[in-house]
Amino acid sequence: MVRKSNIAIRGVFLTLVFQAFLSCEPEKEYYIFTTFREPATEGLYLAYSEDGYNWKDLKGPYLTPEVGASKILRDPSIVRATDGVYHMVWTTDWRGGNGFGYAHSKDLINWSEQKFVPVMAHEPSVVNVWAPEIFYDDDQDQYIIIWASTIPFRFEKGIEDEENNHRMYYVTTKDFVNFSETNLFLDPNFSVIDCVLVKRAIGDYVLVLKDNTRPMRNLKVAFGTSPLGPFTNISDSYTGFKSEGPTVVAVNNRWLIYYDNYGDQNYRALSTTDFNTFEDISAQISLPERHKHGTITTISETVLKDLIQKSKEK
Repeated sequence: MVRKSNIAIRGVFLTLVFQAFLSCEPEKEYYIFTTFREPATEGLYLAYSEDGYNWKDLKGPYLTPEVGASKILRDPSIVRATDGVYHMVWTTDWRGGNGFGYAHSKDLINWSEQKFVPVMAHEPSVVNVWAPEIFYDDDQDQYIIIWASTIPFRFEKGIEDEENNHRMYYVTTKDFVNFSETNLFLDPNFSVIDCVLVKRAIGDYVLVLKDNTRPMRNLKVAFGTSPLGPFTNISDSYTGFKSEGPTVVAVNNRWLIYYDNYGDQNYRALSTTDFNTFEDISAQISLPERHKHGTITTISETVLKDLIQKSKEK
């Protein structure tokens, strides 16, 4: 009897150990794509993917814009912090704004109070603050937020209108409460918007950017050894006329660049391993209708299940 009891106890013990082992396995991760729908008054929409190519609509809105004079939400950029909190910034005004919107969430459903961050308040003639983009600088344990603004008569404009001659600016923050002073991020001697930072390795950064000059209005890349630049060796364009809003995601040892091909009113994607040669993979991707400029990060299976359930209620 004692021997059988010992065997039973060992069996229960092994079962518990196995269950504990399973519970320690990391959750499956999925990709999440932030987006919006024109005219951008409704707020945040989401889509998810298992493979980084095919995206399923999670509907929306998940966050209705309340800050900024226009109370719109365009170009939502999101980053997942090491503690699992999602930080998001967005464009609040097409014209006339001097800052961007900010909010954070643990599950992308319940959000903090929205905040307007007036990063260009010191420039009374600023025309706009467009497409703020968050990048986590793991070397300095800080967040870098970059965006495009026009300050008339500040830079040589070429053929650009003075109110459409953009340069890139930035602030840094560790907590989204205290922000550094605003500084110039990029002046490539032409109007530039929609920049995205990519870290390939220590001291190896790529900047995906839109040349917004009238002859071009397409995407290029530049290279630097620091996330704050300088960025040099700006490439030739690798997308067609009227393309913008890039976001970059690593999938299976390749970089995928999604972008809004607004001239043809569709979304396209490229694949690259070196940011020198690009393969058009648009035929391999699928996205929800009316999907617009956003960014991609990852979510856990638990967060996704809650989002799927919430989307069924919308």
